[in-house]
Amino acid sequence: MMLSETPKKNKNMPSRLMSSLFFSSSKTLSSLSSFPSSHTPSTHIKFSETMMEETIENAESIISKWDLNSSFYKATSLFQHNRKEAQEFLKSVKDLQRAMHFLISENSTSKKLILAQNLMQIAMKRLENEFYQILSKNRDHLDPESVSGRSLGGSSDSDDEDDIQSKDKLEIAGDSVTEVDRVSELAMTDLKSIAECMISLGYGKECVKIYKIIRKSIVEEGLYHLGIEKFRSSQIHKMNREDFEQIIKKWITVTKIAVKMLFFGEIVLCNHVFSKSEKIRESCFSGVTKEAAFRLFRFPELITKSRHSHEEVFQLMELYEAVFELKPEIEFIFDFKSTKAVKLQALSSLVKLGDSIRTILSEFESTIQKDSSRTPVFGGGIHPLTQSAMTFISSLADYSGILSSIILDKPQARTSRLPESYFESPTSGNGSTPAVSVHLAWLILVLLCKLDNKAELYKDVSLSYLFLANNLHFIVEKVRTTNLKYLLGHDWVLKHTKKVKQYASNYESMAWTKVFSSLPEKNTSAITPEMVKECFMRFNVTFEEAYRKQTSWFVQDGKLRDQLKVSIAKKLVPEYQEFYDMYLAMLTGEKNLELLVRFSPDDLGNYLSDLFHGTSTSGSSTSSSSLFQSQGCIPH
Repeated sequence: MMLSETPKKNKNMPSRLMSSLFFSSSKTLSSLSSFPSSHTPSTHIKFSETMMEETIENAESIISKWDLNSSFYKATSLFQHNRKEAQEFLKSVKDLQRAMHFLISENSTSKKLILAQNLMQIAMKRLENEFYQILSKNRDHLDPESVSGRSLGGSSDSDDEDDIQSKDKLEIAGDSVTEVDRVSELAMTDLKSIAECMISLGYGKECVKIYKIIRKSIVEEGLYHLGIEKFRSSQIHKMNREDFEQIIKKWITVTKIAVKMLFFGEIVLCNHVFSKSEKIRESCFSGVTKEAAFRLFRFPELITKSRHSHEEVFQLMELYEAVFELKPEIEFIFDFKSTKAVKLQALSSLVKLGDSIRTILSEFESTIQKDSSRTPVFGGGIHPLTQSAMTFISSLADYSGILSSIILDKPQARTSRLPESYFESPTSGNGSTPAVSVHLAWLILVLLCKLDNKAELYKDVSLSYLFLANNLHFIVEKVRTTNLKYLLGHDWVLKHTKKVKQYASNYESMAWTKVFSSLPEKNTSAITPEMVKECFMRFNVTFEEAYRKQTSWFVQDGKLRDQLKVSIAKKLVPEYQEFYDMYLAMLTGEKNLELLVRFSPDDLGNYLSDLFHGTSTSGSSTSSSSLFQSQGCIPH
């Protein structure tokens, strides 16, 4: 990599111009005039021209030795070759600066001034080269992981003596400090020493340029090795589901590493090397990280422009959660005015993700409301809408923490609200129901209202109630067995479980009324054998009709199915048993008695076991509809 050339200086350059070139900065002039009180007001007397010329000659011995044009020292690193000599070199450069300042003010025609000018150019080229070599050769030791382990320093008033003491401590520590830490610490200290020297002499631009080029390449390389790719919206839109999920997971992992190590490590290094100049710190950090960070934090925004499926809302929430959690660190690291665009991009991505998630949730609600399927589910079973909606809603409950932040950020306005008594638990600390609980309960209520409409598609009212019992039971079980139970609360489950029982009771009443009414009321007096025959025949017909229909009806949940069968059996069997025992004797001697009395009380339980399996010919009992057919009982 080409080093920045130091501006050439004319040997015959007027002293006024030379003074402007080397000592224009207020910081330099201030440092030159700030001698100890023992040197003032007689500074010019103490620092005589002879002493200044001697200082220049002493500086010449060490600076010339490390001239890049020297055959031996050209390929040798000053700071690696002899650390003590490196410190002497820096001291000589500063002494040279003081001597030049004195000669410019006292004797601008001195021949030593021309020598000093040449020596300063040699010294700056050497320091520029050393700065480049340390940054380049210590890429592995100045990697973000090593650097980010240090505390985040700010501006410092420490001088070179502090740096020397730091090096001495490291050398004394020996084995207690790892080799990586030792090399990293020394490299950072050397960079700081060189940077402060060059900046104080007006060569900050050369130093900053080298720093930006090398450290920016390290950041870009780091992101590349972490697996960050550049995507366009069109590419993201065309991705299949599996690839889409993979890049989301990768981005989240990489971004956490980038923020906590890569970018944090860069600001730690920058703050250390350029501790005495906030302006240069900002310029370097911005130049090194701004482009890469902006591109990294723009990725979620590209996602929101390309993916809107409600199945993918969970990946969007994971993205939102990652950016939301990193937001304080992003704001802290990119706190400079010049990196404000990075913070704004991260915030923009967060806002766009939140908007996209809220839009998907709103569209999901509309999808439920607008479902226009008119075909009743066979046998009153679980509607596909119930299954898909509850799977989605229960999955949303797994993201309740971040979903709460998204909902609260921009609460959705609704024309209607949940009934005040809809929730009795849970409540937040201030006694109100959490926003995420209200939102998910609302989605379930929208689903229940749609299911009420679907129930009206059945011509048989009893089947409508069975459909409602089936679907509400499915919803309650989904709530009870997922994180929804913590959001909706125990009272919600109890309340809707009672409603399932009410639907089941309505089903029983509607489906078995004819069967129960075929039997005579208790304490019926003056009943004749003919009336008994009619009752048995009427019971046969109504029971067979109920049986035939309800073997094709379907109850998916085994527990609910058994509860319904037991409930029917407990009501029907004892009542039939009583009628059977009381009046069967009146038919003694009747021909074809088996056709009049087709069912014994014990048979009823076997027949009832065939119900709710979704088929009219269950193999669970020999006394099934096939038996009715053989007896000519089922009309065709």
